Formats: sequence, C-alpha cells, structure tokens
Amino acid sequence: MSNEKNVQYFDLDISRDEFIYYYNGTVKNILVTTMENKKVQFPASMVQKFVDHYGVRGRFKIIYDNNNKLISINRER
Repeated sequence: MSNEKNVQYFDLDISRDEFIYYYNGTVKNILVTTMENKKVQFPASMVQKFVDHYGVRGRFKIIYDNNNKLISINRER
C-alpha cells in the first residue's frame, strides 16, 4: 500500500444563498476543475467549515491518496 499523496489546487466561489442547497443536503457534492485542469468531486461537507457571511470563497488545496480517497481540503487564501 502506497503512502503517496496527490495535491490539486482549485478556486471556489459559492455564495451564501447558493451554499444553503449544500448545507440542507439538496446538493451533496461539489464538482470543481483544478488549476491542473482536472475535474474533482468531493462532499460539500468538506468545505462547510470555511463558510462565512459571504459563502465559500478562495483558493483551496485538496489532498487525496493514490486510491483517490480524500485526505483533506484546506483554504490557501
């Protein structure tokens, strides 16, 4: 089993009003295109801690293993 990790960066801009659909569970996943032009989908709950008065905005780093299992998402800026 490999311990290698994959890292991708993406920008996210979801308004507070739009994020309500994710928060309520109406929409469960977020699909983004990374800076490396790769499509990545992850549970909306992974960015819930970054929601502020305006929604979720910023550049994020997603880390996942070689089996595409999500390890973490962090806001970079």
